[in-house]
Amino acid sequence: MQKSQRYLALDVLRGMTIAFMILVNTPGSWQYVYAPLLHAEWHGCTPTDLVFPFFLFVVGVSMFFSFAKYENSLNKATLRRVGERTFMIFIIGLFINSFPQWSQDFSQLRIMGVLQRIALAYGIAAIIVLAFSRRNILIIGTSLLFIYWAILYFLGGDDPYSLTDNVVRAFDSAVLGDRHLYMGFREGGEAIPFDPEGLLSTIPSVVSVLTGYFAAIMIKETQREKVPLKLILYGAVFTFAGWLWGLVLPINKPLWTSSYVLYTSGQAAILFGILIYIIDIKGYKKWSSFFVVFGLNPLFIYALSGIWAKALWMLIRIKDAEGNVMSGYGWLYQNVFVPLAGNLNGSLLFAITHIIFFWLIGYILYKKKIFIKV
Repeated sequence: MQKSQRYLALDVLRGMTIAFMILVNTPGSWQYVYAPLLHAEWHGCTPTDLVFPFFLFVVGVSMFFSFAKYENSLNKATLRRVGERTFMIFIIGLFINSFPQWSQDFSQLRIMGVLQRIALAYGIAAIIVLAFSRRNILIIGTSLLFIYWAILYFLGGDDPYSLTDNVVRAFDSAVLGDRHLYMGFREGGEAIPFDPEGLLSTIPSVVSVLTGYFAAIMIKETQREKVPLKLILYGAVFTFAGWLWGLVLPINKPLWTSSYVLYTSGQAAILFGILIYIIDIKGYKKWSSFFVVFGLNPLFIYALSGIWAKALWMLIRIKDAEGNVMSGYGWLYQNVFVPLAGNLNGSLLFAITHIIFFWLIGYILYKKKIFIKV
């Protein structure tokens, strides 16, 4: 990649997604969270529902430029690199799910997760873009979205896009087993085994990566000053197409519906275009350095934040003034943040403090020029 084609906005967008992931994953209390910082209950799309597909979009953009050194072709070197990276990211995700390993009931270990979804979407998309021509990549991506829609519609139950009747849950249950699925969804007060980062719904998430890859192609082939406008138009078309498709196939993050892919990829492209215009074209860069710190060690910081949160929940025990034993997580929230800002704002401040904490770790790595590649 030529130096003139390197966009700081890419690191900023990547960093924004990581910072927002930490924000929405670590509230002081899940009982006190502002609505935009929660996922939609089922159908729909909140700002929080944009974060994960935005990261996959960035993966696709980065993939195009990183594979340029291999001439974007499938060979022994690229296949080995893709395989190693897919395996490492998946294993790190599994490690976080099982942490702390010495107190884990492995018979109920959740197998899939955010990092596992990133690993598989990256690995499959990488093989596609390296093995096929641009035209065929477009055909494959389009076909995957329509095939997935057909799978949902024809193989689901009476209400194929519902929590209980969707084929995604049935497939993942058959392959992984109910005991290894996420148990956070409820219907009628009963916990329903369903994994929002499951196996079958990985199919359309691959296309989320491919949309970023095509955005990168467009960037490379467009005059620098015209890139923001093209990205915004590209994004507007995708957003509208996703919204229109959503009239018959609901926009739904847990199912990662095809309409959701187009809608969120469009939003990602629009934001990317705006950032390129502000940062790389107009040169307003000073404010962006905060997010660059996250963007240069994204997966490491995200993984560390997950391990830290689980350690606070599961390993640290503190007695309160009344002698009740609390988790370190709960004690911090109740004794530090609630007195400062109340329940709702204290919960938000707890999450913001964690963003700052992990930014400081990232800043130390940045100053020491340590970039942990996963």
